[in-house]
Amino acid sequence: MKLNDRAPEFSLSNEEGKTLSLKDYRGKPVVLFFFPKANTSGGTAEASGFRDEYPKFQKAGAVVLGVSPDKPSAQKKFKEKYGFPFSLLSDEDKAVAKKFGVLKEKSMYGRKYMGIERTTFVIGGDGKIGAIIEGIKADEHAAAALEAMKAR
Repeated sequence: MKLNDRAPEFSLSNEEGKTLSLKDYRGKPVVLFFFPKANTSGGTAEASGFRDEYPKFQKAGAVVLGVSPDKPSAQKKFKEKYGFPFSLLSDEDKAVAKKFGVLKEKSMYGRKYMGIERTTFVIGGDGKIGAIIEGIKADEHAAAALEAMKAR
């Protein structure tokens, strides 16, 4: 994915088992953040940043959505534990991660595997990608997304 590409359409279950689709939010900016796993230090830091800045996203008219390969039940526990005011989407088969190009080869303790690369996309109301945030600390994604929205 690159800037000004049309964001791939998708439909995923949220933490309540309700299906949400990107097209449901056409006309509004969407901040879509991918994280590798719920209830990990990085996932918690990233999602907490979006929670803490959520009033600013709301003021800008933006929808915030988190995506990871966790089951909806795990997403629900994660959301409840930390009080996230936005939906967490379940991409169990990583199909949406593949569409967005965030499923990458990773390495841990010398073992290679395919995993989610922490990435945030700011998608304009027209469905085009206005910003891609990657390669920064988990707790910096929300602030970077807000800056990207101001720049649009």
